[in-house]
Amino acid sequence: MAGNWKMNKTIAESVSFVHMLKTAVSDVKDVDVLVFPTFISTNAVYNEVKGLNIKVGAQNLFWEEKGAFTGEVSASMLKDAGCSYVLIGHSERRQYFGEVDKTVNKKVKAASLNDIVPIVCVGETLKEREENTTFKVIKKQVKESLSDLSQEEASKLVIAYEPVWAIGTGKTATPQQAQEVHAFIREIYSQLYKNAADKVRILYGGSVKPDNVSELMKQSDIDGGLVGGASLEVESFIKLVKYFKN
Repeated sequence: MAGNWKMNKTIAESVSFVHMLKTAVSDVKDVDVLVFPTFISTNAVYNEVKGLNIKVGAQNLFWEEKGAFTGEVSASMLKDAGCSYVLIGHSERRQYFGEVDKTVNKKVKAASLNDIVPIVCVGETLKEREENTTFKVIKKQVKESLSDLSQEEASKLVIAYEPVWAIGTGKTATPQQAQEVHAFIREIYSQLYKNAADKVRILYGGSVKPDNVSELMKQSDIDGGLVGGASLEVESFIKLVKYFKN
């Protein structure tokens, strides 16, 4: 269960959040708990949860190791700050900052080289779903964003399906809609990397909330959640981490 805080929370607010979270989820053994604070808060959050069952990730990275790239952060810098995961290709990066599948692929390789697990985001817009091009869009994103990886790299990464029309809108894909796309992603991935498709975890991201998480997680190809708004309040996120999968 991964909480993407986006551009929210000061350093103090971030540390306060995980201080409360770590006590509440200390007994959780069967769910990987991840938080994605802003760049400036990652190290402070990491120091608060170091050695515990909460991992820290970054919301983005640049594919070069160093150089004249004002405002960017490299994978090795993230690793040094305590990050073990990184979000790549989130729909907001694609929408507002020109992220494309080719740059996503470069970032995936940079993260993998530094032993940071990429969580690679794919998903269709409302227009694309209404035009019945969801599977065409997803197939292109998976193939181009995740091309030319080693079998080991392909096995370790995580994919997040985030229907863009369900992010921050309160709308949620039905469990059946989500499962259909997750199964499709796994099939496309199996064509690329065979056995890695059985190992890769595919998260659902699109208005995951305490009242719908259980039904979503019951689906056979949904392996977790990438949570936005519902991860900003500690009580809400605790409920998501502690969902009961029947």
